[in-house]
Amino acid sequence: MENQTRQIEHLKMIQGIITRMASNSFSLKGWAVTLVAAIFALTWANISRGFLLIALIPIFAFWALDAYYLNLERKNRKLYDKVRKMDEAEIDFSMNASLPELQDQTTCYWSCFWSNTEKKFYLPLLAVVIIPPLVAAFPYIMNMLGFVPKP
Repeated sequence: MENQTRQIEHLKMIQGIITRMASNSFSLKGWAVTLVAAIFALTWANISRGFLLIALIPIFAFWALDAYYLNLERKNRKLYDKVRKMDEAEIDFSMNASLPELQDQTTCYWSCFWSNTEKKFYLPLLAVVIIPPLVAAFPYIMNMLGFVPKP
């Protein structure tokens, strides 16, 4: 019974890390929307639509950091699965989620960066930032290309 308690305690420790990574990811998404909305509001009022593209910097920064947390979360999920299958005698309370046997395609950073959850959140956020300046500049672009409206 003592050894089973050790395994449960080890799994609780790993689950705590997984929960913390998921919470960090959720907080980052909230901060990304808040910051982009603030930049959007400040730059739109000054009619400097090109300045709005500065919002791309925090979007990519938050996306990269969010992918990092997702990467850590996935690695710890693999560690959790490994510990779950261990015999009680093998429990050593190792928290090393970077072991080679835990690495695969899903724990690769770029796999996390381009995961469906990340794309479904950050690509629409990018569209919200990129499309308004393009729409505002559309008459100017058409005029540059020689498409002058007929009277």
